[in-house]
Amino acid sequence: MITLYQFRRTWGIPNLSQFCVKLETYLRINKIPYQIVETLPLKAPRGKLPFIKDEDNHRISDSRLIVKYLMLEYGDIDKARLSPEQRGIAKAFQRLLEDHLYWAGMVTRWDYNESNWQENKQAIFGVLPPIVRDVAAWVYRRKIKSQILGHGMGRLNHQEVFELGREDIESLAQFLGKKSYFMGEEPTSLDASAYGILVNILACPIESPLKEYALEQKNLYNYCRRMQNEFFPELPWPADI
Repeated sequence: MITLYQFRRTWGIPNLSQFCVKLETYLRINKIPYQIVETLPLKAPRGKLPFIKDEDNHRISDSRLIVKYLMLEYGDIDKARLSPEQRGIAKAFQRLLEDHLYWAGMVTRWDYNESNWQENKQAIFGVLPPIVRDVAAWVYRRKIKSQILGHGMGRLNHQEVFELGREDIESLAQFLGKKSYFMGEEPTSLDASAYGILVNILACPIESPLKEYALEQKNLYNYCRRMQNEFFPELPWPADI
């Protein structure tokens, strides 16, 4: 059985980490048995969550490499359900989500306003003793802000960041249209990524113009709610959004 190491659940969604949601959703879409160990990334491989251990106690980190491993070991539904052209389109949208929109979302949590930061800090580090919590939060905030800067998103002002994020959200809404899932009537690995990123914009107590615009895209809102109801029925959709 796969052991999935990730943050504890919070905010009424599967996880506050976009990539933890992605990976757990992928496991559920593919009906791969797993168990969860709640942890912090302090001693995680590459210093990030999620990571997994397989039955041979082999640790694998980075959600992209984990999904690749799972496809090899448990079967690749993308190849079964999508044409080569569709797989190319799905990969392009996955990159938009994970390598661009994700970073706009990170700005809202780590470098936008104090209220959002305190909400984020409590969700991640609230399990630690106060002094340890404050030190760990300060260290990780500095680290994440440096990563946002290195990506390039952190070199823009907030208005510019949110405008680029709105363009991503608009593209996603237009492509999803009236489909049940992003690539048609069956879920694929793209849906694991899309739900992971979008639910962490739409359904979290992290306020920003990016969230406001995303909530206006009713098909994206309904998509996230439908994904949560289907794959995480034990988590009622937050009532206050």
